[in-house]
Amino acid sequence: MAGKNIIKVLLVEDNPGDVLLLQELFKEVTTVVVELMPVERLYEAVNYLTNEIFDVILLDLSLPDSQGLQTFVIAHNQAKATPIIVLTGINDETLATSAMQQGAQDYLVKGQVTGDLLVRSMRYAIERQRADNALRQSEERFRVALKNSPIFVYNQDRDLRYTWVYNPPSGLTVEKILGKQDLDIIPVEDAQHLITIKRGVLTTGIGTREEVSITIKDITRYYDLTVEPLRNETQEIVGVTCASIDISERQAALRDRKLAEEKIREQAALLDVTTDAICVRDLNNQIIFWNKGAETLYGWQATEAWGKNASELLYDEPSPEIEAALLQAISQGKWQGELTKLTKMNKEILVASRWSLVCDEQGKPKSILTVDTDITEKKHLEAQLFRAQRLESIGTLASGIAHDLNNILTPILAGAQLLPLKFPDADERTRHLLEILEINARRGADLVKQVLSFARGVEGKHITLQLKHIIVEIAKILKETFPKSIEISTNVPQDLWMVSGDSTQLHQVLMNLCVNARDAMSNSGTLSISAENMLIDANYARMNLEAKEGPYIVITVFDTGVGIPKEMLDRIFEPFFTTKDVGQGTGLGLSTVLGIIKSHGGFVNVYSEPGSETSFQVYLPAVEGMETISPEDMPPQTGHGELILVVDDEAAIQEIAITSLEAHNYKILVASDGIEAIALYAQNKDKISAVLMDIMLPSLDGLTAIRTLQKINPQVRIIASSGLMSDNKLSAITAIGVNTFLSKPYTVNELLLSLQKVLSGVK
Repeated sequence: MAGKNIIKVLLVEDNPGDVLLLQELFKEVTTVVVELMPVERLYEAVNYLTNEIFDVILLDLSLPDSQGLQTFVIAHNQAKATPIIVLTGINDETLATSAMQQGAQDYLVKGQVTGDLLVRSMRYAIERQRADNALRQSEERFRVALKNSPIFVYNQDRDLRYTWVYNPPSGLTVEKILGKQDLDIIPVEDAQHLITIKRGVLTTGIGTREEVSITIKDITRYYDLTVEPLRNETQEIVGVTCASIDISERQAALRDRKLAEEKIREQAALLDVTTDAICVRDLNNQIIFWNKGAETLYGWQATEAWGKNASELLYDEPSPEIEAALLQAISQGKWQGELTKLTKMNKEILVASRWSLVCDEQGKPKSILTVDTDITEKKHLEAQLFRAQRLESIGTLASGIAHDLNNILTPILAGAQLLPLKFPDADERTRHLLEILEINARRGADLVKQVLSFARGVEGKHITLQLKHIIVEIAKILKETFPKSIEISTNVPQDLWMVSGDSTQLHQVLMNLCVNARDAMSNSGTLSISAENMLIDANYARMNLEAKEGPYIVITVFDTGVGIPKEMLDRIFEPFFTTKDVGQGTGLGLSTVLGIIKSHGGFVNVYSEPGSETSFQVYLPAVEGMETISPEDMPPQTGHGELILVVDDEAAIQEIAITSLEAHNYKILVASDGIEAIALYAQNKDKISAVLMDIMLPSLDGLTAIRTLQKINPQVRIIASSGLMSDNKLSAITAIGVNTFLSKPYTVNELLLSLQKVLSGVK
């Protein structure tokens, strides 16, 4: 047997016949000597493995004390370094696959093997196991080299020359480092410190981890250095393996945090001066600092707040938002956001909250610093601004629609007035139909005016008037028309200030508000109208975007009706938005109120308690002076053959203007755009008495055409007309000397009165 390899085999087999057969097979093999140690039970095999080392294990899966795959699992756990070949009578491909997945080196079926095949399988198993063991050792060395997630990994021999380098730091390459020592690469002082650490590991055989600094070109970097002994197969120390990670940023952050904490301590005396609420709480959420600003904002004195749980003191109930903020502050060092908190009086306030994690000198978290700024008023102003922007956008859309509707309604309304004159002998039914046509055309025109009043305010003649008279008149109407179950009351002081306004429009405002109040009280209730003088200061003006400093008159319309839901308050002034049933409201009442009040330089506030009451407050700027009386409108007069130039791009409006004016003894010239109007006027300037000019014209707009006509004849008499007119354009028209403006749709009487005004020279 000299020169032959010996394979020491542990055979786990309970069938003596199979044991004898294997012994005979191995005798036929001449290349190796197989030393077979047979056992019948699994527990016997486990005992042998505890005391002896085998080159390979042949394992049957059907044993008296263990069956199936579990037999292999137990044996493998007992001898992980020894290769196991499953030798069984079970020809099951699924079982074979499972065994191989669990770590078996081979799966052989009894009766299908020869001695040579079995020996070859054992040799392969032994070699594979050795390769696996070597790989695990290599992986273990690499794991040590890479522990703590290093950036720079390297090996050095006993002379501390670099033999292997991975991912060198910036400015160095593998070629520049290999074969060199630390003294060849870094400054002497830093290199000596590294050499001392590494020689200590070579001497003691014990690894170490230290923080080191290296300065190159006046730039100091900090590293977390791990040094472990490097051993060969005989466990002899042949060098060191090192791993280092750049921690310069962490060191800088630590220094910054220490400086910040010192700054906090130095400024502690100043914390009570700020108006912000500053609170410090420990990691158990117990309050340990509470400044004067916190006392002012939340109402709790410092002695009351100290030691209390911050969540119980400042929040109605715990919320996921607070938990998330706390986790972020602890994990990331800071958090900021908006929170709703409660004061001592149980009042909700909105604060901009900034949280900062405070650590001790060792860098361990110890408390959370909170700085709260009250932004309740700021958010209220933002909500007002967003609401104003939304209403402005809706108004722009409504204005465009109203312009087209006005051009449609003008000929319908004028035609309805002219037809009875054209057919004076019409029967009663026809006259009734014409009357219905005129009434509904007027209703359409009024509806458009309501939309325009929301979109850009309402034009009207403002005079100095006393609102007390309007309130008294409204109250009288309400008592006569509203159900007796609704109690009407007024409260107006004798010294109520004057306002500048249009009495008809303000009358409409109060009627709209009172009708809404009546509709909110289905059975009975109280409706009161009150007025008072109010001086708005700078503080109030800051809280209300539309308010200005100065004297105001406040009219309050209060009812004890069903109230307005909170989610609807921001939308009640939008046109066509209504809470009433279908057919009971157009949704234009409150938008008209808002448009009229804005055109008077005022604003509207509303307060409501759903289920109990609503209060609308109308603010109008007060003025000095005596009450003025508006003169009665003069009845229109017929013309005396004057020639009128009508300029409009709408054919229907041209036709109705011709018919209306000719019926009242005027002569007509018609132009469809500004260029044609200039040409006609230049030819007939001595004959034309007045010009009716639409402002929105194709080719050449009305404003430019008016300026051109004034150059031809500075004394030209002009009536400007449009279905949609911005304040800027109206101001521009007035600035060039045109004082008469006719808003579409207009009636025949309004057209005749405007002509009478310009022809008589009245301004």
